Amino acid sequence: MTTFKTLDDLPADLSGKVALVRVDLNLPMRDGSATDVTRVEAAKPTILELCDRGAKVLLLAHFGRPKGQRHSTMSTSFVQDDVEEVLGKELMFISEVSGPVVAQSIGILGNGDVGLLDNVRFWPGEEANDADFAAGMAEHADFYVNDAFSAAHRAHASTEAIARLLPAYAGRAMEAELKALDAALGSPETPVAAVVGGAKVSTKLDVLENLVGKVQHLIIGGGMANTFLAARGADVGKSLCEHDLVDKANAIMDAADHAGCTVHLPYDVMVATEFAADPESLRTSNVHEVAADEMILDIGPQATEALADVLKTCKTLVWNGPLGAFETSPFDQATVSLARTAAALTKEGSLVSIAGGGDTVAALNVAGVADDFTYVSTAGGAFLEWMEGKPLPGVEALKNAAKA
Repeated sequence: MTTFKTLDDLPADLSGKVALVRVDLNLPMRDGSATDVTRVEAAKPTILELCDRGAKVLLLAHFGRPKGQRHSTMSTSFVQDDVEEVLGKELMFISEVSGPVVAQSIGILGNGDVGLLDNVRFWPGEEANDADFAAGMAEHADFYVNDAFSAAHRAHASTEAIARLLPAYAGRAMEAELKALDAALGSPETPVAAVVGGAKVSTKLDVLENLVGKVQHLIIGGGMANTFLAARGADVGKSLCEHDLVDKANAIMDAADHAGCTVHLPYDVMVATEFAADPESLRTSNVHEVAADEMILDIGPQATEALADVLKTCKTLVWNGPLGAFETSPFDQATVSLARTAAALTKEGSLVSIAGGGDTVAALNVAGVADDFTYVSTAGGAFLEWMEGKPLPGVEALKNAAKA
């Protein structure tokens, strides 16, 4: 893996040094409080470690999409109480991200104290990746730490330009994410299996095209599997299916054949005439016996068992997307069953399992196995772009800083 610097590369004593730390505080809110503080929990080890080592820590984050203008409802002050509760520390709120207000605030902060800067997206220079705006933020800091992998796919001033102006380091959450992703597709133990699900092929084309050259087993589920089944000549009835992408599906399967990658599609499926919880019309069907008025809503039990056998032959698993319409019972059965197989193999030490994406995390929580996977990424867009094989500007900036 291309090297990047971490907190281990900083001096043990950071007393009096100013750390500018990019974190993800874009929390879901209801009635003035965060409904999920997972992102703060992820950044907590980095923040507290820097505090313990004597640094003055400035938290840099975005909140919502203010599009370069101040909006009173999108100030990071709205999440201050939630961040304080997770950290167990009081924060100083700072209404700017650069200039004399920041300089004065740094003078007031003691060693080991934390300041919360306002929403970096209030300034148009952020999303423009403006070098002058980045220089203003960097002016009063001694070093920069990026602990927000979820924003690493954005070439913004707080994720990319600033890493060229200050000594730049990966925070603990960023470090763990990058190491996990490298273990999954960078330099993995083989054979590697990838589970890719979701509603539409069109949203995962780049992912599939990248993976067929990197994995030995490609397991396709969700509504997107129907398009591949149609490409193989199956009549999928009134299932969700992008018939206009059948040729693209065939091209992906051809590319997989040339790359030595086996594409796994279900040969039995759960079907019903209506998409509802526990429908009376529910039945298991061979993929070539789906009626015209039926829709495929999950992978069948025999196919699920066969996929479990595939995972037992693999050393590495990358998972993005559910196998069926998992939000509605009983169409979560294949996802839950295969997730539990992966978790059991991980616990016994025979499989490295990396999962990511909002629906995937929700599905693993439904299965009760999120904590048993090797690593579960909550990064969303950044995780998907990584699966597509795209360079992530925030990560590339850390790598380039390490070379400098």
